[in-house]
Amino acid sequence: MKIQFEELNIASDTSFKMMYNPRMNDFFFWHFHPEFELVYIEGVNGNRHVGEHISRYEGSDLVFIGSNIPHLNFDYGVKEEYEKIVIHLRPDFLGESFPAIPELTSVFQLFEKAQLGIGFGSETKQKIGKRLKKLYLLPQFDRFLEVLSIFQLLANATDIELLHSKPVENQYTKKDQERLKRLYRFIDENFQRKIDIEEAASLSYFTVPAFCRYFKKMTRLTFTEFLNHYRINQAKKGLLLDKNVTETCFECGFESLSYFNRTFKKITGENPLSFKKRYLNK
Repeated sequence: MKIQFEELNIASDTSFKMMYNPRMNDFFFWHFHPEFELVYIEGVNGNRHVGEHISRYEGSDLVFIGSNIPHLNFDYGVKEEYEKIVIHLRPDFLGESFPAIPELTSVFQLFEKAQLGIGFGSETKQKIGKRLKKLYLLPQFDRFLEVLSIFQLLANATDIELLHSKPVENQYTKKDQERLKRLYRFIDENFQRKIDIEEAASLSYFTVPAFCRYFKKMTRLTFTEFLNHYRINQAKKGLLLDKNVTETCFECGFESLSYFNRTFKKITGENPLSFKKRYLNK
């Protein structure tokens, strides 16, 4: 199973990024990133796959994942309605003085344990879930204080499960990380136009055949498949902003409406108009 490097763009004016209800259930995303991740999902049963740990969660899950630990998106394959909140924190979340702040000793220890992966029990899930669901309503400074408070509660929780007996190490080389980071940034900046595979290959200093082999090995997808997945994900965002199907198609780099419709259905299981109506009606 090959993993993907995910580049998370955390704004320069904040130390963490919050996502409320990101929908990834139709995309197998086995990935890693330098940022720490706190994820909460509620209302469904699903699979928890973090590093070498694989298990099922029932009803809800709350997990804290350390830096660069490979993991699968917790909503993969879920068909029911659910709520999901994800917080990504920079590795230097509280700066170089973090270990030396006495009031944050237990929080620092929690971050160290996160390299094992930490799952939380029903009592903590219920308590923290309620607070996470209200987090996005707070002003920026109050949100930061609430995040600190949440981690203090997690640090003192007793209903925890360490998912590994020793820290998880990612075998991705630094060179691979930098190369994929460059490719993902290129796709993010250029997905709205036609992208030739020769152009992508040149970014990695590969010939086209070597690039195709490398990209498939790293991501488990061909470059075209990966680009289509990315474009469809962007198309979903456009449709949920009430853009029409034709406008969304060409804004996301597709050159044919019929190809866009076929690709959207192949990836999501429904056509763009049905997807738009289903979510906007809710």
